[in-house]
Amino acid sequence: MNLKYIFSILVLSSVTAYSHADVFTLDSCRNLAVGNNKTIRVAEEAIKNASYERKAAKAAYLPGLDFNAGYVYNQRTINLLGEDAKLPTMIFDPISQSYKPNILIGPDLQPVKDPSTGSYIPLEVAVIPKEAMSFDTHNVVAGAFTLTQPVYMGGQIKALNEITKYAEQAAIAARNSVIQDVIFGVDQAYWTVVSLKEKKKLAQSFVTLVDTLRYSVNAMLEEGVATRSDLLTVDVKLNEAKIALTKVDNGLTLSRMALAQICGLPIQSNMVLADEDYKSYTPARPEYTYNMSDVYARRMDLEVIRQGITVLTHREKLAMGTMLPKVGIVGAYEFSNPNLNDGFKKRFGGGFSIGATVSIPLWHWGGNYNHYQATKAATNSQRLLLEDLEEKVSLQVEQARFSFEEAFKTYDMTLTNMKSAQANLENAQYGFKEGVLTADDVIAAQTAWLQANSEKIDAEIGIHLCEVYLSKVLGTLNY
Repeated sequence: MNLKYIFSILVLSSVTAYSHADVFTLDSCRNLAVGNNKTIRVAEEAIKNASYERKAAKAAYLPGLDFNAGYVYNQRTINLLGEDAKLPTMIFDPISQSYKPNILIGPDLQPVKDPSTGSYIPLEVAVIPKEAMSFDTHNVVAGAFTLTQPVYMGGQIKALNEITKYAEQAAIAARNSVIQDVIFGVDQAYWTVVSLKEKKKLAQSFVTLVDTLRYSVNAMLEEGVATRSDLLTVDVKLNEAKIALTKVDNGLTLSRMALAQICGLPIQSNMVLADEDYKSYTPARPEYTYNMSDVYARRMDLEVIRQGITVLTHREKLAMGTMLPKVGIVGAYEFSNPNLNDGFKKRFGGGFSIGATVSIPLWHWGGNYNHYQATKAATNSQRLLLEDLEEKVSLQVEQARFSFEEAFKTYDMTLTNMKSAQANLENAQYGFKEGVLTADDVIAAQTAWLQANSEKIDAEIGIHLCEVYLSKVLGTLNY
């Protein structure tokens, strides 16, 4: 089934399923993005183009039938004679048993010559009128049906078929690479929205904490156990918390718009994500074992280069074919009006012909050979490029693996920091109530609590992003 048709079904099902609830899962966002992405559509058209080129190349094995016709208007007729032609005759000599010129014999029994021309004077002549050798060619129509069958083209037809076949495979690999990039972009935008939604909740909680502290400090000010300076300090912190909440809220709105744009939806769409209200969790640590040879084989961007090298290899054979003989069979039916098949007649007439053609390149001042060497150099260049990319992919995989492991270590540390920050906040609040600690101490504890929770959110989302990135660089991000 055509991949574009599958994408259309996925997009339609996603829109139908979420048109009322406006709740989008990660898979539904992927479906929409893949179905609506114009870069993927361009890649699909490139596959179509390569497919048609492959079919066109196959046709070169088969005989080709062509029709050619033409019309010519000539100002003058063709006259083979300038005047009536007088041809001398011959008579049969029974004595010599042969034909002798029928010429004039003088009294001296010698042939008589024409004084003006120096030629013998015939007794009789055969007259061919000038009009008999005049042909009306004012209007000439000619045409031919030609059937051509290649027999041996120096391997060029086979090379061309191989080129188009691997070019189609390269186009498919390029399309798959684009899909992986789109999916990775969707995942980044999706988890960014989830992260900002959690940070918005955290910012709201922080505003509530500071506002509660302000209420307590205000009550203590009325009782005379707190100063006006303490209240102003808390007010400043409360304003900062509200500004931070506004920034997070604006960032969340913009990130939703970015996700909607990637999914091909109007940017004002009210996209609610299924993972927005997820609870904290203990992420599993999958063990990634891989072989770099398998990674190279799965990477679609490297597959495009590999298929390109194969195409260039067959281009070498195509160039080699220009230096080899070529053999073909040609059959034709030709007709014209006037025609000369049976005298000159002003009507259509023609006939069949069949033959063979052989073309052998002999000397082109090294042009074909140099072109062949140029294709070999292009192939070697792409091989070196592939080796360089494989080295970079190897480094990319190691970096992604270290980042993935680091994300789990960071997550473990954020859990410890969060417990400490929570305990510190509780102690600060208790000490403030008992009059042992000041408002500044409580604000510092609240700020530490905010930072610890924010870092935990970043660590959880970071694990998701590192995991999908590692899958991408390993070539296992299939869809």
